[in-house]
Amino acid sequence: MTALRLLQRMKRDWMHTGRRPSGLCGAALLVAARMHKFRRSVKDVISVVKVCHTTLRKRLTEFEDTPTSQLTIDEFMRVDLEQECDPPSYTAGQHKVKMLQLEQELTKKLDEVEGEISCYKDEIENELEKSRPKLRGIYAAYSKEIGGKSEI
Repeated sequence: MTALRLLQRMKRDWMHTGRRPSGLCGAALLVAARMHKFRRSVKDVISVVKVCHTTLRKRLTEFEDTPTSQLTIDEFMRVDLEQECDPPSYTAGQHKVKMLQLEQELTKKLDEVEGEISCYKDEIENELEKSRPKLRGIYAAYSKEIGGKSEI
């Protein structure tokens, strides 16, 4: 009965769309077994539902991202959440878009900081050039001019 409630909740959270039902059934069976303190390993469930370990792990992590997974066992049995979650593919797409936006913002800020640093660098070099002692005397004519700067 608990596995059926879990499957209903997974369907309400759009986890079934575009997927074979055996992965969802395996995840629901594993969670239900552990909720009722039956010791079933992932290998036991995989051998029954005939899915890959990775598939079962993905369904469990997708279920973990839903609000239902945050409920206690008693709350899950008593309360039926009416809100739906977005499909996992949609939330993954939103996450990618958000990461791209953050990356663009960081690039802009990095460019601003680099521009500011180069401006300060130029100012420092100009001040250092002004504060250097100028060569005077009979040996000043023998100093080499390199790139507009005199070498001592």
